[in-house]
Amino acid sequence: MNETVLNIIHFLVTFLFSLGFLMVAATILTYLERKVQAFMQDRHGPLHYGPAGLLQSPFDVVKLLLKEDIRGLAQVDSIVFKMAPVIFFAPVITAFVVLPFSPYLTAAALGTGIIYYVALSSIDVIGVFMAGWGSNNKYALIGGLRSAAQMISYELPLVLSIVGVVMLTSVLAPTCSGANADLTTCGIGSISFSQIVSAQMQPSAPWFWFVLAQPLGLVIYYICGLAETNRSPFDLPEAESELVAGYLTEYSGLRWAMFFLGEYGNMTIVSAVATTLFLGGWSGPGAALDVWQGVFGVTGVGGFIAGVVFNVIAAFWFIAKMSVLLLIFMWIRATLPRLRADQLMRYAWLFLMPLTLVNIVLTGMLLLLPIGLVNQIAVSAVVNWALMLIIVFSFRRLIRVSPTGKLPRWLKKRAPSAKPAEQPVPVLAAPVVESR
Repeated sequence: MNETVLNIIHFLVTFLFSLGFLMVAATILTYLERKVQAFMQDRHGPLHYGPAGLLQSPFDVVKLLLKEDIRGLAQVDSIVFKMAPVIFFAPVITAFVVLPFSPYLTAAALGTGIIYYVALSSIDVIGVFMAGWGSNNKYALIGGLRSAAQMISYELPLVLSIVGVVMLTSVLAPTCSGANADLTTCGIGSISFSQIVSAQMQPSAPWFWFVLAQPLGLVIYYICGLAETNRSPFDLPEAESELVAGYLTEYSGLRWAMFFLGEYGNMTIVSAVATTLFLGGWSGPGAALDVWQGVFGVTGVGGFIAGVVFNVIAAFWFIAKMSVLLLIFMWIRATLPRLRADQLMRYAWLFLMPLTLVNIVLTGMLLLLPIGLVNQIAVSAVVNWALMLIIVFSFRRLIRVSPTGKLPRWLKKRAPSAKPAEQPVPVLAAPVVESR
């Protein structure tokens, strides 16, 4: 078959899988979020529609599709108001195409996957701001402005947290010896998702996931992902207690559903990118093509079956790792309170930005030490883990609590001393009046 036709089939399969996966994932995540939060808050969650409430999410989808599209204000900017959900949702679909769910289910020809992902993630803020501006509602406008400031601020440390991974790929790249080394694969870090996954599956170290060498990068990236997706504790743009529903105040029906679907899609993308960059992507037990080719054969129908089994197992491990990160999204929403706007901006510019820069400088210096590749990576990993632990256990100086939930000593001294319990006031019984 012609190579062009195969490339077209490859793209269509990848695109349809990504689109179907997004729709199914959003439906499942709405159910899981209700159940997980109910479990953590000692509630039941959905119960009445289907066994254990499994049909609640499909019924919600039908309800949103049939719900009337209402515009409450006559002064709404119609074009901006209608285009905002499309601009917000379109990057979510297109970003899924470059995510390597398996060696086949990705657009492997795109060698600039990280740049492509970062460029698409910056478009979402335009859709949110258009929703706030076009609604002609003060609550929606404030929500849109908050979102623009928040997403732009946290996008910078998010990108910088990935630089450590790119540095690791530069020292792990193949053909890095000899006077005529190929500079396209040697000496520079890769920004292709597929190549980053391959760098974490070296023949000598097939389980060397980059989280082992860059745990601080994963933590910073995940925190910035929470802010980019407007999830708790960074959900100021749609703060119900302050802004009704923020930039979503004037939306209903299918347009509201597009924003809702886009939020869960962004959660999935953040988790998928973290899985790719730090957790080895689709690598896992059984995700080896040679093993299955030895069972079914290399060519013909046996080779095709081996490839299908290999890709199914690879996709399973990728989705399993991504699901763990998605459950942490729900865990954080059920436990952490919302930050104030000044706390949110201060945390991005005065804490995460310097921290990512320090991580880049330290990683670069340690990977340039003339001590051999293995020692370079080992020393870099030890320093990164130490830096992360120091930051975690000194974080109480910023938020005035410790990771174990105890108040620091200096704050205990400032706390007012407990007063002795007052004696209960005796209650005199009312006189009994005899009835005549």
